[in-house]
Amino acid sequence: MLAVIQRVTSAKVIVDSNVVGECQKGFAILLGVAKGDTLEDADLLAAKISKLRVFEDENGKMNKALDDVSGSCVVVSQFTLMADYSHGNRPSFFDAAPPDTAEPTYEYFCKKLKSLILGDVQTGVFGADMHYEIHNDGPVTIIMDSLKLRK
Repeated sequence: MLAVIQRVTSAKVIVDSNVVGECQKGFAILLGVAKGDTLEDADLLAAKISKLRVFEDENGKMNKALDDVSGSCVVVSQFTLMADYSHGNRPSFFDAAPPDTAEPTYEYFCKKLKSLILGDVQTGVFGADMHYEIHNDGPVTIIMDSLKLRK
């Protein structure tokens, strides 16, 4: 499972001209579920993200987590994170989990993250054509792979 975490001052997800999910200060998260990912992968990522200290303290050091800054999150499912671009110029997505597996895993991740932080966790619409507006803060962008957390 891959997560692209961006520290933001605000973010929102728009479907059919309607805002379906948004956050203020916090994280905009793109989440890709791969074939073979389990709920353990979701647990590992949610736990690490909830404690990730990338917000500045009073000395300007990245030393605070979401709860320390009253942060919130918006999470969007993103199967294209699983792109295989090694052959040719058109990526394949064979490594992405099929929708009937990816959607419940994505929903589980969002619920797990919501249980670990004080702020709100909002989402996009699984499988929809979405527009994603973010106001990067820093910018600070971190890519997490649940496989690295299993060690």
